[in-house]
Amino acid sequence: MDVRQAYDAVSQVVSPVFLVGGSVRDWLSGRECNDFDFATPVDADTVEARVRAAGRHPYLIGKKFGTVGFRLDGQIVEVTTFRAESYAQDAGRRDVTFLPELTGDLSHRDFTINAIALADGDVIDPFGGRGDLKAGVVRAVGSAQERFAEDPLRMLRAARFASQLDFEVDAATTEAIPDLAERILLVARERWVAELDKLLVGPGAARALWLLELTGLMRYLLPEVHLLAALGTRREGGGGSAFDRTLSVVNAVPADVALRWAALLHDVARPYSAAIDAVSSRTPTDFDPLGPQLVERLALYLKWGNRRHADVLELVREQQLPDSPLRSAIDDADALASRP
Repeated sequence: MDVRQAYDAVSQVVSPVFLVGGSVRDWLSGRECNDFDFATPVDADTVEARVRAAGRHPYLIGKKFGTVGFRLDGQIVEVTTFRAESYAQDAGRRDVTFLPELTGDLSHRDFTINAIALADGDVIDPFGGRGDLKAGVVRAVGSAQERFAEDPLRMLRAARFASQLDFEVDAATTEAIPDLAERILLVARERWVAELDKLLVGPGAARALWLLELTGLMRYLLPEVHLLAALGTRREGGGGSAFDRTLSVVNAVPADVALRWAALLHDVARPYSAAIDAVSSRTPTDFDPLGPQLVERLALYLKWGNRRHADVLELVREQQLPDSPLRSAIDDADALASRP
């Protein structure tokens, strides 16, 4: 089902309706569209009634926030009443205000590339999203401070889109993050992980991880990785920092989620053992048994499932073995870091 087929099918159930968000972005970019989200001025009760009248079963888990879903050609599509959302200062409570028109709805979306709508073949782009798509820029809609205050997860999403699309983040958008970075702690960690997973397997993962560090987000998301980034030069006369080396390993391994996590965390014990290395016979390339214990702690902090926990832990534990999926990437990074 392509974008036009999805729009035509949904508009027969609910009208007026506008295709919005990532599917429009991906369609305009020539990428495959997997998720279809629609916006409408129609209230959720009426949307539910029209879905039932069309002989379809409505999914109502998001109805109090204005969203009604239904199955279309084997997949779920969602129709949401025009709205603005914000997260309260406490524990991520969502406050929703319903709006009368499309531009108001789009003005409260996260980034211009996601604030484009499609209706009857016409593209509606009040905030210059198509220009930013062409330029390869992630830019907040309107005030970045206001968009990030509405939902702090958007700060992490900026880095995720930069990685996933291999885009740059606009300077004003980047500069808004440090003052608000602490508010990421208001967001459920499960939401962090969903974004970090996508970030890590993107073509721009290394640049996006540096963005998390430079804006202060890494300190809250992955404290051990932040310490690794703060460690500085890995060895006297070396060609890069411990974090540079880690990012080289991330880039070098295939874009598998567990493998990329293991690549990011494989040297996470380095800040704790750097002082010992300086006064002992250990070398910075020796395997540190503290690493798996730190991965265990991060797995709990991030609330990973059992499978993710086991897969990443095994990869980190076995990194020193000749047939480890990480071994050649680590060796290449060490060779690069040892250059004067």
